[in-house]
Amino acid sequence: MNRIKKLFIIFFAISFASQGFAKDAPASFADLAEKLMPSVVNISTTTTVTTNSNPFPGFQFPPGSPFEDMFKEFGTPQTRKSAALGSGFIIEESGIVITNNHVIQNAEDILVRVDGDKEYKATVVGADPLSDIAVLQIDSKEKFIPVKFGNSDQARIGDWVIAIGNPFGLGGTVTAGIISARNRSIGLSRYEDYIQTDASINSGNSGGPLFDMNGDVIGINTAILGKGGSIGIGFSIPSNDAKRVVNQLIEFGETKRGWLGVRIQVVSEEIAEVEKLDEPRGALVASVAENSPSDKAGIKAGDIILEFNNTKIKEMKELPIIVAQTEVGKTVDVKIWRNKREITKKIKLGRLETSEDFKVEKKETKEETPEISEIKSLKIIVRPLNDEDIEQRKLPNQTTGLVITNIGKNSPIDYLNVGDVIVEAQKKKIKSTKDLEDIVGTVLKSNQKTILIVIYNNQNQRRYIGVKLD
Repeated sequence: MNRIKKLFIIFFAISFASQGFAKDAPASFADLAEKLMPSVVNISTTTTVTTNSNPFPGFQFPPGSPFEDMFKEFGTPQTRKSAALGSGFIIEESGIVITNNHVIQNAEDILVRVDGDKEYKATVVGADPLSDIAVLQIDSKEKFIPVKFGNSDQARIGDWVIAIGNPFGLGGTVTAGIISARNRSIGLSRYEDYIQTDASINSGNSGGPLFDMNGDVIGINTAILGKGGSIGIGFSIPSNDAKRVVNQLIEFGETKRGWLGVRIQVVSEEIAEVEKLDEPRGALVASVAENSPSDKAGIKAGDIILEFNNTKIKEMKELPIIVAQTEVGKTVDVKIWRNKREITKKIKLGRLETSEDFKVEKKETKEETPEISEIKSLKIIVRPLNDEDIEQRKLPNQTTGLVITNIGKNSPIDYLNVGDVIVEAQKKKIKSTKDLEDIVGTVLKSNQKTILIVIYNNQNQRRYIGVKLD
């Protein structure tokens, strides 16, 4: 009997706890939708597109040919008007509208439809392609009904959300779903930290709001996975990220992002092993821009950034977002991993929008017969990098290394490409084939069996590669 009582008490406790965490699904979204609809707008744009319809580009018929007149008109550039549709939402009574940059990009005319039937012209206050956000001003002295941004950091996976927008030009369409995931990156822009939702989002929903159950905007609907229509995977820019950009666009007409001046890459397991880092974390500095804030502070290629302004960097993709959100001109502490120990550098941030890439001075080149060699341990054929390579590829002056000319079957670096340049191995500069052979030979004799090499790939991006040797 006592055992039964104990089981009942345990069951009751579990049931009570479950009910404490559970939230009932809304009986209806009608009241919330009715309140929010007047603040959501439909956006239509027109752009002049110039095309050349010549079916034989670059080809001309001989003078007097019977085909000359027939195809003459095809060589004349033709202009036409292109229309596009999108969504947006009002955040100020004066008619400030937020939407996606790709909705209004290159538009000559922008029309905003409010509450289904009132149409107004609008002008661009500011736009930012990097975050895909634009701010518009409705050309009217009327007062409009605004909505406000919510705190997207408080949005949790599983929370109910509704999307309102203009899918396929239908206007005033409400869909509902939940937050499916957070911190998504899908390769659309430089700064990605999307909210994923299964609320139906289609073509024309771009720029529209994603609301929480308080009626606050927690996201700007931006992209969908799949062609043609919704398959239940949509992506929204978090409101906390959007607010920073929107405020700058309203105040300055442009963005002002923090800038470190480094090119970074993922810290792989192999790289963490070579660097004696406890686990793959942080962002590996592949290269440092000359005269950049990082260069002036003493950051070097090969450093691993572990912490920025008291925020730990767990994954490489987190760093650009955090840096961009930091005030230009602010001096921050940056913790890095170098030579198997942690050190701290103070860096005064520059501004991304005014930064410049390396400027390479031209050098005289000499004709040389390339020296071809085989690195048997790596199953590759290489030749020394020469001055002509440096000039043509716009590599930094004084770069030395080996150009890969062939990659053999079952090579431990068969994922690289012909044309990649090996410039370092185990943090030592490579000047000759012998340099690389000696370093690889030393590693093979050790118990480590992992070598860290640095390359310039075919896009001239400096990359660190951890290679497992047989």
